[in-house]
Amino acid sequence: MSADDVPVLPTAELHLHLEGTLEPELAFELAARNGIRLRHSDLAALRQAYAFSDLQSFLDLYYELTAVLQQPQDFADLAEAYFARAAAQGVRHAEVFVDPQAHLSRGVPLEVVMEGLGEAFAAAEARHGLTARIIACFLRDRGPEEAEALLPRLLPYRDLVIGVGLDSAEVGHPPELFERVYAWAADEGLHRVAHAGEEGPPAYVWSALDRLGVERVDHGIRSLEDPSLVARLRDEQLPLTVCPLSNVALRCVDRIEDHPLRRMLDAGLAVTVNSDDPAYFGGYLHDNMTAVTRGLGLSAEQRRTLAENSFRASFLPAADKQRHLAEIAALAEAAG
Repeated sequence: MSADDVPVLPTAELHLHLEGTLEPELAFELAARNGIRLRHSDLAALRQAYAFSDLQSFLDLYYELTAVLQQPQDFADLAEAYFARAAAQGVRHAEVFVDPQAHLSRGVPLEVVMEGLGEAFAAAEARHGLTARIIACFLRDRGPEEAEALLPRLLPYRDLVIGVGLDSAEVGHPPELFERVYAWAADEGLHRVAHAGEEGPPAYVWSALDRLGVERVDHGIRSLEDPSLVARLRDEQLPLTVCPLSNVALRCVDRIEDHPLRRMLDAGLAVTVNSDDPAYFGGYLHDNMTAVTRGLGLSAEQRRTLAENSFRASFLPAADKQRHLAEIAALAEAAG
């Protein structure tokens, strides 16, 4: 099956790191704008660096390139570029991860980040036909104290920031370390999600559920190693935001044909397909859907289920969810 044989469906993207959409061309453009010298001499050299042995090797390059993001216009341009690509791949709504600490730690004020993003996010529906909100992530390798210092600074931006997440290097930084800041976020009415069960064990998924009270698990592919966890996720229909091309790029899965997504669907789990850090991992949302369709032999009905799961798992109001689900149903009916 070719990419052209896989119809583009309306979908919500729920696991997308905005900093991870920084394409090499834009990285060089912003570096020139801000007078920053990149370690890689040209586009070809930078693209060669996009071959990773594990999560940490990716994170090293990811954080290095964030240095080009310096002023509000840089963040606006980054978001605009993502929205244009996402809209072309069927994304109707995006709940976008942003890493404030990655910018604060290099001297870029939170106000600069939010000014640029606020401009682009406010215009996303008119310009690109999609809605978007931010989930601000805590960098787990920077510890819970720094996360607790960040949370009150996010609260003035609640029209833009709808929740908190937990990302960066997973192993050795279990979710329970962040129990207090998640309880605080819950008290403030913010949604809660967390990366767990990508490189970390199923125990991290249990901890994210029971200690952090998450409403979605980001990745969660190692949940299949624990039958009792699978049963709970199925019974509670707790969404998992799966990122197939990312899992292959970071060596969590050897080949797309080995990806557990189909087994997760067959187990009745509420899985969704997302692109994670698409500039680094080889594709945006529909590219991921095409890859798993071809690699795992997904049916049209399974692709519809994945699209429907994405809206049900989103933090959209019920009426908006129903509107998007109706669009998917109409397309399915038209396709026969």
